[in-house]
Amino acid sequence: MHELSLCQAIAGVVKPHAAGRRVDVVRVRVGALRQVVPDALSFCWTLVRDFEGMQEAELELELIPAAVTCRSCGAHSEIASRFSVACPACGSADVEVTHGEEFMVTSIEVTDRASAESSKGPRNG
Repeated sequence: MHELSLCQAIAGVVKPHAAGRRVDVVRVRVGALRQVVPDALSFCWTLVRDFEGMQEAELELELIPAAVTCRSCGAHSEIASRFSVACPACGSADVEVTHGEEFMVTSIEVTDRASAESSKGPRNG
Protein backbone atom coordinates (compact mmCIF):
# COMPACT_ATOMS: atom_id res chain seq x y z
CA MET A 1 0.00 0.00 0.00
CA HIS A 2 1.95 3.02 -1.24
CA GLU A 3 -0.74 5.36 0.13
CA LEU A 4 1.02 5.27 3.51
CA SER A 5 4.25 6.60 2.02
CA LEU A 6 2.26 9.21 0.08
CA CYS A 7 0.69 10.41 3.34
CA GLN A 8 4.13 10.60 4.94
CA ALA A 9 5.24 12.76 2.01
CA ILE A 10 2.16 14.98 2.40
CA ALA A 11 2.97 15.46 6.09
CA GLY A 12 6.55 16.28 5.14
CA VAL A 13 5.27 19.09 2.91
CA VAL A 14 2.65 20.38 5.33
CA LYS A 15 4.57 20.54 8.63
CA PRO A 16 7.21 23.09 7.57
CA HIS A 17 4.54 25.36 6.09
CA ALA A 18 2.39 25.08 9.21
CA ALA A 19 5.35 26.40 11.22
CA GLY A 20 4.03 25.18 14.58
CA ARG A 21 0.43 26.21 13.95
CA ARG A 22 -2.41 23.71 14.24
CA VAL A 23 -3.26 22.17 10.86
CA ASP A 24 -7.03 22.03 10.28
CA VAL A 25 -7.35 21.01 6.62
CA VAL A 26 -4.97 19.67 4.00
CA ARG A 27 -6.18 19.77 0.39
CA VAL A 28 -4.60 17.43 -2.11
CA ARG A 29 -5.23 17.14 -5.86
CA VAL A 30 -5.01 13.53 -7.08
CA GLY A 31 -5.10 12.56 -10.75
CA ALA A 32 -6.90 9.40 -11.86
CA LEU A 33 -3.73 8.04 -13.47
CA ARG A 34 -1.75 8.19 -10.20
CA GLN A 35 -3.00 4.75 -9.14
CA VAL A 36 -4.06 6.06 -5.73
CA VAL A 37 -7.03 4.53 -3.92
CA PRO A 38 -8.79 7.54 -2.33
CA ASP A 39 -10.26 5.56 0.60
CA ALA A 40 -6.87 4.02 1.37
CA LEU A 41 -5.22 7.45 1.21
CA SER A 42 -7.81 8.88 3.61
CA PHE A 43 -7.36 5.97 6.02
CA CYS A 44 -3.56 6.23 5.94
CA TRP A 45 -3.83 9.96 6.57
CA THR A 46 -5.57 9.28 9.91
CA LEU A 47 -2.57 7.19 10.96
CA VAL A 48 0.09 9.60 9.75
CA ARG A 49 -1.57 12.76 11.07
CA ASP A 50 -1.73 11.28 14.59
CA PHE A 51 1.91 10.18 14.44
CA GLU A 52 2.98 13.61 13.12
CA GLY A 53 1.10 15.57 15.81
CA MET A 54 -1.59 16.89 13.45
CA GLN A 55 -4.56 15.10 15.03
CA GLU A 56 -7.06 17.76 13.93
CA ALA A 57 -5.98 17.80 10.28
CA GLU A 58 -8.64 16.65 7.84
CA LEU A 59 -7.64 15.51 4.37
CA GLU A 60 -9.72 16.85 1.48
CA LEU A 61 -9.14 15.20 -1.88
CA GLU A 62 -9.83 16.77 -5.25
CA LEU A 63 -10.03 13.90 -7.71
CA ILE A 64 -8.97 14.88 -11.23
CA PRO A 65 -10.25 12.75 -14.12
CA ALA A 66 -7.80 11.70 -16.81
CA ALA A 67 -7.92 13.65 -20.07
CA VAL A 68 -6.02 13.47 -23.34
CA THR A 69 -5.51 15.47 -26.50
CA CYS A 70 -5.29 13.30 -29.58
CA ARG A 71 -2.50 14.11 -31.99
CA SER A 72 -4.30 12.21 -34.77
CA CYS A 73 -7.77 13.75 -34.70
CA GLY A 74 -7.28 16.74 -32.39
CA ALA A 75 -10.03 15.70 -29.95
CA HIS A 76 -9.81 16.76 -26.29
CA SER A 77 -11.38 13.98 -24.23
CA GLU A 78 -11.72 12.62 -20.73
CA ILE A 79 -10.85 8.97 -20.52
CA ALA A 80 -12.68 6.54 -18.29
CA SER A 81 -10.07 3.80 -17.98
CA ARG A 82 -6.88 4.04 -15.96
CA PHE A 83 -5.45 1.25 -18.07
CA SER A 84 -5.86 2.72 -21.55
CA VAL A 85 -5.12 6.26 -22.62
CA ALA A 86 -6.24 5.80 -26.22
CA CYS A 87 -8.35 8.55 -27.77
CA PRO A 88 -12.05 7.83 -27.14
CA ALA A 89 -12.96 9.64 -30.37
CA CYS A 90 -10.79 7.76 -32.88
CA GLY A 91 -8.99 5.04 -30.93
CA SER A 92 -5.50 6.36 -31.65
CA ALA A 93 -2.81 5.78 -29.05
CA ASP A 94 -0.98 8.92 -30.24
CA VAL A 95 -2.23 11.15 -27.43
CA GLU A 96 -0.88 13.67 -24.97
CA VAL A 97 -2.10 13.25 -21.39
CA THR A 98 -3.34 16.69 -20.29
CA HIS A 99 -4.87 15.80 -16.90
CA GLY A 100 -4.80 12.89 -14.52
CA GLU A 101 -1.16 12.73 -13.46
CA GLU A 102 -1.49 15.35 -10.72
CA PHE A 103 -0.52 14.70 -7.12
CA MET A 104 0.04 17.82 -5.10
CA VAL A 105 -0.85 19.58 -1.90
CA THR A 106 -2.85 22.58 -3.11
CA SER A 107 -3.53 24.31 0.21
CA ILE A 108 -3.59 24.00 3.95
CA GLU A 109 -5.70 25.71 6.58
CA VAL A 110 -3.95 26.45 9.85
CA THR A 111 -4.89 28.04 13.15
CA ASP A 112 -2.51 29.69 15.56
CA ARG A 113 -2.32 27.31 18.55
CA ALA A 114 -2.94 30.15 21.05
CA SER A 115 -6.09 31.17 19.15
CA ALA A 116 -7.25 27.58 18.93
CA GLU A 117 -6.84 27.06 22.68
CA SER A 118 -8.62 30.31 23.63
CA SER A 119 -11.53 29.53 21.28
CA LYS A 120 -12.23 26.33 23.18
CA GLY A 121 -13.30 28.39 26.16
CA PRO A 122 -12.76 27.60 29.84
CA ARG A 123 -12.54 24.01 30.88
CA ASN A 124 -14.75 22.63 33.57
CA GLY A 125 -12.69 20.54 35.74
